[in-house]
Amino acid sequence: MKREQPQSDNRGLPLDERITGALVGAAVGDALGGPVEGYSPEQIAERHGGRVHGVVGPWNGDAWRTARPIAPYHKGDGHVTDDTLMTHALIRVYAKVRDHLDAYAVADHLVPDLMTNPRWIPELEAETIPLHRIFLAEKWLVARLHYGHVDPREAGVGNIVNCGAAMYMAPVGLVNAAHPSAAYAEALDVAGAHQSSYGREAAGVLAAAVAAACAPGATADSVVAACLSLAKDGTRAAIEQVCDVASRYTDFESALRPLREAVAPYDTVGPDYRSPSLGARRPSRLHAVEELPVALGMVVMARGDFRHAVLGAVNYGRDCDSIATMAGAVTGALGSPVPEEWAKTVAEASRLDLWEPAATLTAVTREIFARDVDRRRAHEEAFTRLGGPECSG
Repeated sequence: MKREQPQSDNRGLPLDERITGALVGAAVGDALGGPVEGYSPEQIAERHGGRVHGVVGPWNGDAWRTARPIAPYHKGDGHVTDDTLMTHALIRVYAKVRDHLDAYAVADHLVPDLMTNPRWIPELEAETIPLHRIFLAEKWLVARLHYGHVDPREAGVGNIVNCGAAMYMAPVGLVNAAHPSAAYAEALDVAGAHQSSYGREAAGVLAAAVAAACAPGATADSVVAACLSLAKDGTRAAIEQVCDVASRYTDFESALRPLREAVAPYDTVGPDYRSPSLGARRPSRLHAVEELPVALGMVVMARGDFRHAVLGAVNYGRDCDSIATMAGAVTGALGSPVPEEWAKTVAEASRLDLWEPAATLTAVTREIFARDVDRRRAHEEAFTRLGGPECSG
């Protein structure tokens, strides 16, 4: 997949703007995708009289609380979902640890944060602990780590395999900005507490994608290349196939069906998103979560443009809040502007400061980088004293 990227030069974009773009962009994508999650492109167009082009209301209108009892959430009207709640929770862990994270940090800090600190939950229109909003695959963290005392590095084994960990891994990519392999390794460690198999792999690759997007001069194609250099098994195959198909399109309307057809052989959920197949969400080396390849495909189709990629993700349907979250994080890190009117609407509707977490993570990222430099220099000095490097001339 080789072609020119018709996007603005982002070489001079500083770290703080990339982190802000990625995190605000992810939250905006999440909020736009939430109200149409679980439906097909055809159902979305019928419900809204055409494609969604911004913030819309709940699918079931005023009956949002009772229409789907298993998910009594106010999705729509600019409300972020659990994708953003979990992302912000992970940033709070970074702010506390102020260093790289691992599975034990999830057990020691993320789980208590979900259980003990009441916060405003937009979809519940109430202040309560995040545990009351996160869904079953995320409640697994609490059941396994707090109540089950499972080794954090293995706690993800047995959970349904889905994008639950990948959806909030953007901060790991940002902490490792411009270093995709480090982001991949750290995210795999963090996600071990939550996911296994291709769900864990998706978390690693999403973090790598965000890290790659932060590199000066990065493009949609360079991000995908970084992902393909690291991804394994079905995840790699799905990304390669979907992004190859995406490269043939320049508008999301014509790409919606081809991208679904490209990812379908790797997706275990099946054609009916709300009625998964019997083989769905089980460990496999042949399969991939749908959300990550499609998100990267939308970034490729949009040539890195935030608005186009996110709207493509939203109108794709199925798990589109997570797809749009990922697409928003990558394009935001690339430097494509997040529309101010969307960001303002989402922040006000969700009663969240979308910019404070970005400022916090930027400060922490700089601290971690300084520590990494000190650690690297200490290692170099020790290795030199061992007679490791061979100097010439």
